[in-house]
Amino acid sequence: MKRIVSLTINPAIDVNTSVDNFIADIKLRCSAPRREPGGGGINVSRAIKKLGGNSLALYTSGGLTGQMLQELLDSEDLENVPIPIKDITRENIIVYDKSTTYQYRMCMPGPELAEKELKYILDQIAAMDPKPDYIVASGSLPPNTPTNFYARVAKIGKEIGSKVIIDTHGEPLRAALQAGVFLIKPNFNELGKLAGHEITSDKQMEEISKKLIENGQCEVAVVSLGAAGVLWVSSESCKYIRSPAVIIKSKVGAGDSMIGGIVLKLAQDWTVADAINYGVAAGTAAVMTPGTELCRLEDTERLYEELKTF
Repeated sequence: MKRIVSLTINPAIDVNTSVDNFIADIKLRCSAPRREPGGGGINVSRAIKKLGGNSLALYTSGGLTGQMLQELLDSEDLENVPIPIKDITRENIIVYDKSTTYQYRMCMPGPELAEKELKYILDQIAAMDPKPDYIVASGSLPPNTPTNFYARVAKIGKEIGSKVIIDTHGEPLRAALQAGVFLIKPNFNELGKLAGHEITSDKQMEEISKKLIENGQCEVAVVSLGAAGVLWVSSESCKYIRSPAVIIKSKVGAGDSMIGGIVLKLAQDWTVADAINYGVAAGTAAVMTPGTELCRLEDTERLYEELKTF
C-alpha cells in the first residue's frame, strides 16, 4: 500500500456529552464526558485505521491538551507525529439534547501559530523519508494563519512527488486551487463560493467542477451533496453517486470518513471511481454512529456492496 500522511494544524480534543434538555440560563447536568481526538486530518487517519489501513498523522500539539491528544492517538494505535507549538491545543464541545435529538457543536478557534512554527511544519513535510504518496491536508486553519498555507503544502507536495488532497473551505481552498492539487471535496455551497455565484442547477455545478479541472487547479473534484450523495468530476468522468438511505445519528466526521475511504483505496491502487464509491460508503457509515464516532468497517463494506448494485 502506498504511504498516506494526514496533516492537521488545528487539531482538537472533542468532548462529547449529553443533557436531558438544552435550556438557557440554568445549570445543565451533563452525562459523563467522552474525549476523542479531533481535527480534519486526524479524523481522516482515524477513519483509515478503522477501515483496516495505515497512515501517519502529523499534527500540532501544545500544552496539556496536546499531551492528552497524543495519548488518545497512541491508545488507538495510530501512527502519529506531534509537532510542538507554544500555545495550547484547543478543545471542542459537542452536546446531545435528548429531548429534541439535536446536537450542538461548539468549536473553539484554536491557538495562533507563529510564522516560524508554520515554517517548521512545512519543513517536516518536505523532509519526510520515505516520501508520502498522498498528503491529506484537512480542517480549518488556526486564527491569523495566512490563507495560502495549504497552497504552500500543495507546492511542497509537487516538489516531493506527492498527490495532495485538500479538504477545507473559503480562501484557504481557493489559494490551494491556484497552486494546483490532486483532489478537493467542497460541498454544494462551497463550490458556489469558489465560482462567485449561487448554483441554481446541476448543470452549473458540473460546469464549475469541470472548469476547475480544465484550468489545472485539481484533477478530481468530489462535491458533497449531503444526503443526496456526491457529484464527482475528473477529466474523464462526471458522475453522481447517491448515498444509501440510513438512519442518521450524527453527521460529525462524515466528510473525514469519506476522504479516509477514498484515499485508502487510492493508496491500494483502486480506480478513482471505485475509491469514491468506497468513500461515499464510509461517509454514510459515519452518520450511522453517535457523537463523533467515525465509520465502522462492517457498515462501510456492506454499504459499498449496496452501491455497487445501483
